[in-house]
Amino acid sequence: MRIIRAGDSALLAEFESLDQVLGHFRALDRERPGGVVDLVPAARTLLVSFDPTETNVQVVHRWIATTPPLSEGATTIEEVTLEVRYDGADLEEVGESTGLGADGVVAAHTGSLWTVAFGGFAPGFAYLTGGDPRLHVPRRSSPRTTVPSGAVGLAGEFSGVYPRQSPGGWQLIGTTDAPLWQPDRTPAALLRPGHTVRFVAL
Repeated sequence: MRIIRAGDSALLAEFESLDQVLGHFRALDRERPGGVVDLVPAARTLLVSFDPTETNVQVVHRWIATTPPLSEGATTIEEVTLEVRYDGADLEEVGESTGLGADGVVAAHTGSLWTVAFGGFAPGFAYLTGGDPRLHVPRRSSPRTTVPSGAVGLAGEFSGVYPRQSPGGWQLIGTTDAPLWQPDRTPAALLRPGHTVRFVAL
């Protein structure tokens, strides 16, 4: 782990793997000291923002550096269920490329308990990891200019759901009507880092 300054009110912890990020995120999120405002995990980093009027950078640095990571089963995790119509434009192609067939892709996708690793790309978009390794497929060679809201996709080791209509290059396997981002909801994002997600076929 390497910890560097990120402005006057944040520290950025850098890690070698996503698993390390998630282990430290679980540990730090479990009991935050006074003055810590937010924890923002990403693929290889964890941003820790704090209020300098309530704590100082040395205290936060020491907290990050000395808190041991937690394994996935060490904390109580909120589980979110998403109902999906497996009608995606790329479902048949993903079935062929993985050798699973369309039904096998659905079985593998619904048979995994996914974890929200981090958010990004668009408000409410969550990068889900921990799925069946047989579902690791590359992004499309030619991204679509328009992907519909609620589209469920695969890319690399991740699965994700587009919270709104946007361009995108993920392999689309289904659609959900779940409201992933609602600005008038607290919190606005349905899927947040540390949550687990279970997909259910309609």
